[in-house]
Amino acid sequence: MIKWTSKAQSDLVRLFEFLAPVNRLAAVHTVKALVAAPARLLEHPRIGERLEEFDPREVRRIIVGHYEMRYEIQNSTIYVLRFWHTREDR
Repeated sequence: MIKWTSKAQSDLVRLFEFLAPVNRLAAVHTVKALVAAPARLLEHPRIGERLEEFDPREVRRIIVGHYEMRYEIQNSTIYVLRFWHTREDR
């Protein structure tokens, strides 16, 4: 099962609002790709790189295009935590 955190949802809105004034079609395409990305984790939840700084939590990350998606595995649930552009200062 995949669950989205409110921060992940807010990140999608923030990224869309940043991209849309420049290229609305690209913004829509980017958000759709990010929304679809977690589905592949259902079959391969540990495909992402584990982020040791969150131990003992199992937080991982994958790259989707130019974006980083962080997620956490808890039992049989995958929580989508955050999205960032890889060039963002965070």
